[in-house]
Amino acid sequence: MKKQARRIVTGMAALVVLLMLSCLGGGFYLLDYALCPTAEGKGYRAPALEQSWQYMAETYPHVGLWIDSLRRAEALRDTFITATDGTRLHALYAAAPQPTKRTAVIVHGYTDNAIRMLMIGYLYHHDLRCNILLPDLRHAGLSEGSHIQMGWNDRLDVLRWISVADGIFGGETHTVVHGISMGAATTMMASGEQVPGCVKCFVEDCGYTDVWAQFSKELNEQFHLPDFPLLHTASLLCKLRYGWSFREASALQQVQKCRLPMLFIHGDADDYVPTRMVYPLYEAKPEPKELWVVPGASHAVSYRDNREEYTRRVKAFTDRYL
Repeated sequence: MKKQARRIVTGMAALVVLLMLSCLGGGFYLLDYALCPTAEGKGYRAPALEQSWQYMAETYPHVGLWIDSLRRAEALRDTFITATDGTRLHALYAAAPQPTKRTAVIVHGYTDNAIRMLMIGYLYHHDLRCNILLPDLRHAGLSEGSHIQMGWNDRLDVLRWISVADGIFGGETHTVVHGISMGAATTMMASGEQVPGCVKCFVEDCGYTDVWAQFSKELNEQFHLPDFPLLHTASLLCKLRYGWSFREASALQQVQKCRLPMLFIHGDADDYVPTRMVYPLYEAKPEPKELWVVPGASHAVSYRDNREEYTRRVKAFTDRYL
């Protein structure tokens, strides 16, 4: 009986070890899958950025003509900064057609880059006559970085870019920060910090409540797996490897601390960052705030599909604060 009991205990211990190793392996896979994607064919990282220029020309022809004019005049420029940890970061910028203090810092989404946000650059530069600066977040475009940060540590880089833009455009600027998707989450995460005094308002377009909720949704839908144990393991590994966990990377908690005006935009047909996420975000944000739920819009295409209305609403909102 004792030998049989020992065999049972040994077998159970081996099973526990096997399960733990499986969870650990699955956690590492999930973490790398989410934060170190290749996105082959999308051209969001150097040296394949020509695909991003081609994407803009094909998807937004009116923007392509504007980009060509800026590039011919050498008005669309590159700038680089070095973060406190030594990471080299890149941004595109262009001064407004006429001198102005009105400035937009424009933040791209997951596996995108500054180039692929130039349609919003067009909105602010061409239509609203603002200065623009578009950073490449880490692990994107010409910026260095080992992984995508899902907006959390990016919020600190964006705060630095706001100050850089203020310096480039002469100081005492009146700045709006506008992000889409992960860039919108980054914008909201930054809004809860002590932002530079030049920031007057924010626009977030289809951002998620927090990284945990977004990854949970993807894990459930794409892999048909529950949160436990893989998401818990991946979040712990993220904390150990990169210094932040999925739950702490929360736009929802950050907007509660924001006292500056914010315009929330979300398509009512968005099933990637589900439309339902915008409502707790909007409720958590103190006044002043506005909400536009865009009829029929799927993820991150509210501008593409509703260009005139999008421009009108952003103009009406920013005109009050810039």
